[in-house]
Amino acid sequence: MYNRNMTTPWIEQAKTYLGFTTWTPVQEAVIPVFLRHKSLVVRSQTGSGKTHAFLLPMFDQLTEEPTLQAIILSPTKELAEQLYTQAMALTQLKSVSVRFAAGGRSTTEKTTVPQILIGTPGKLEDILIKQNRYNLKTVKMLIIDEADMALEEGFLKTVDQIAGHLPKDLQMGVFSATIPKGLEPFLKKYLNNPTFIQLADAELDLTHYQYRVKPGKRFEGLLELVSALKPYVGIIFCNTKDDVVNVYEKLIGHVESVAMVHGGLPARSRKQMMRRIKDHEFQYVVASDIAARGIDIPDVSHVINYQLPKDLSFYPHRAGRTGRIGKSGHVITLVDVDDNSSLQTLKVPMQKLELKDQTLEW
Repeated sequence: MYNRNMTTPWIEQAKTYLGFTTWTPVQEAVIPVFLRHKSLVVRSQTGSGKTHAFLLPMFDQLTEEPTLQAIILSPTKELAEQLYTQAMALTQLKSVSVRFAAGGRSTTEKTTVPQILIGTPGKLEDILIKQNRYNLKTVKMLIIDEADMALEEGFLKTVDQIAGHLPKDLQMGVFSATIPKGLEPFLKKYLNNPTFIQLADAELDLTHYQYRVKPGKRFEGLLELVSALKPYVGIIFCNTKDDVVNVYEKLIGHVESVAMVHGGLPARSRKQMMRRIKDHEFQYVVASDIAARGIDIPDVSHVINYQLPKDLSFYPHRAGRTGRIGKSGHVITLVDVDDNSSLQTLKVPMQKLELKDQTLEW
């Protein structure tokens, strides 16, 4: 039996190799439970160290058999690629075959059988179910990362298809920044008496504002805001891909520089845009929730909610894109009279922001 603070010699070796001096709260909570072969549902914010919380005990439990033993599902190519990079770093300590499958390409020949397969739901469904490329009876572990995003993009049916073909005694880990109600039927269907782990979000130095606009004048209100703000980097969140494109096109010429990211961009264009955003080439980034989850920008000074998210549980995640690494952040939400009930449900204290032809000094 493992107690709360016990790991294994290999995991301790990996901890040293990775340069970790201490475990993060999610790693401390998850690793011992994972090593007991328990299924888990883990709510932990992005950037909390959850990837190594499941990768380390997963690697520890892999056998030398050349069979598919673990599958990791991620809703976007960018996030799947990040997981693949982190998994490949661990192969320096343990000889493990890892394959990445997303966006029309893979990292190994089709004839090889990886011990870990990492990819997006659609690509993995094609490989595992439609092509029936591997023996799924050997799979011991399934991880669904950023599960709330999978739900948001409608990938959950695909994930359901994959999970339905896996052994019933599978160890499953579901990791998510939020646990929306739409995810609950899936959890009840596949997880038998799982361990629930909920980590408190790190305290961020954020100030929340509401900026009132007239019905039908939302974009005009956005123009008033961007004319008054001087952000280092500002992310403007929209609810749909069409809204992202529309706001982006209208903003051109009104701000110093603007980019857009959404799930419908071609893979190559999206990768190039992500790199330019991380290099701080743009003053504003117009994004959908799922696209922005793949962007790690440490210096976002402002978040603007062009609309409140349809699922209000996503609001803290949007807000958490700013106010990082000890810096203060500002979250501004455009609202009209139709948003009043949502604001009451959200229960986030917001200052009313008023502009009078002034430049805000924050």
